[in-house]
Amino acid sequence: MTDLPLNEAIPVSPRPARSIYEPDARTRARNRAEARFRAYGLGALLIGLFFLVLLLGSILWNGLGAFTQTQIALPVDLLESELDPEGSRDPAVIGEVSTFGYNDLIEAALVQAVEASGVETSLEAGDLKDILSPGAAAQLREAVLANPDLIGQTVEFDLLASSRVDGYIKGRVSRESLANDKNLSPAHLDLVDAMVESGTVGRGFNLGFITGADASEKRPEEAGIGVAMIGSFYMMLVVLSLSLPIGVAASIYLEEFAPKNRFTDLIEVNISNLAAVPSIVYGILGLAVFIQFAHLPQSAPLVGGLVLTLLTLPTIIIATRASLKAVPPSIRDAALGVGASRMQATFHHVLPLAIPGIMTGTIIGMAHALGETAPLLLIGMVGFVASNYPGGVVEGFTSPNSAMPAQIYEWAKRADPAFYERAWGGIIVLLVFLLIMNLMAVLVRRRFERRW
Repeated sequence: MTDLPLNEAIPVSPRPARSIYEPDARTRARNRAEARFRAYGLGALLIGLFFLVLLLGSILWNGLGAFTQTQIALPVDLLESELDPEGSRDPAVIGEVSTFGYNDLIEAALVQAVEASGVETSLEAGDLKDILSPGAAAQLREAVLANPDLIGQTVEFDLLASSRVDGYIKGRVSRESLANDKNLSPAHLDLVDAMVESGTVGRGFNLGFITGADASEKRPEEAGIGVAMIGSFYMMLVVLSLSLPIGVAASIYLEEFAPKNRFTDLIEVNISNLAAVPSIVYGILGLAVFIQFAHLPQSAPLVGGLVLTLLTLPTIIIATRASLKAVPPSIRDAALGVGASRMQATFHHVLPLAIPGIMTGTIIGMAHALGETAPLLLIGMVGFVASNYPGGVVEGFTSPNSAMPAQIYEWAKRADPAFYERAWGGIIVLLVFLLIMNLMAVLVRRRFERRW
């Protein structure tokens, strides 16, 4: 029932005519919200890029100096009376002359160089060699032992300058900061300025930083990262040879053959949790199992590789399982439909299609392990001074050595600013390795990627 009369129409208020192309208020509000969201995303991207450029800029600004080194071109008279009085040129006889026997030759060469350049200085003859590296005598001795025929000649050597002189030339050390320095005096700096003008002192590419070994606190200008690079290389060989087959085998079993029950669910949860465990926990595990229980050599790349294998395995397993899941089920069904066994379908059809993702996950996992420092702290690779190359392949795995991140950490905590500069330079080398490994992951994925 209704109270309205049947013959009367219901009044309807007329709507204003509006084009369908003209957005209403709700549409305009939604468009404004979308524009704000895009602006927020663009702003976040720009902020991230800004900090990335700032980080890379600071690394390059502080680390590029490690790839150049101040050198002093010095003609040295290799007197036969001092180095080989008998004239036999026998390396055994020449080797009996210690580095102290070369200091007098260097001192005389410095005096002659100062007199020849016409530089006036108040320094005594014995104080001139303070502008040179303490390892300059060893540098001469190695050159003479490598080529005994140099004895009796005047040979020009590019000797390394001391770390203070190198810092002064690079602008890292100022005269004011050297005012209380016991190693150099203002007279030394005046002499260095005059030798720079004469062309005797200059900067050159520091190949020794890339190929050399670590040095003591007194010789930071000789420190290099080459031996630590070898240690990282042997560790990565251990990681690759163990983590790849074990991780892939475990992933294939869990994804293709293992029954779905509570036990396998527990294993999957634990693998995911292990991927999030702090890396120093793996270092404690490696210290307890591999060193204290198995009595493997401390600070050896073999132990470091085993620890990093444990660290890398969860990442490889997760990436491999994701790659196997990405293969369409129709591939398996088609293989089984034509009579292939479960194993044949997996290894002949599913696994080849999952190889790009497996290799990508493996390389990224190894790149992550390459930059780890915390596990290496506990197995002694940080405290060891990597001063010599390994004698062979077996020694490369078992003899004490360092690694690139451990070497960078060791340099960063030393007092001399030259070591701090080399720490930044080591970061550049490490980033180059990581960049190469990530590029390899991209190339491997594109090379082996298949379409279905």
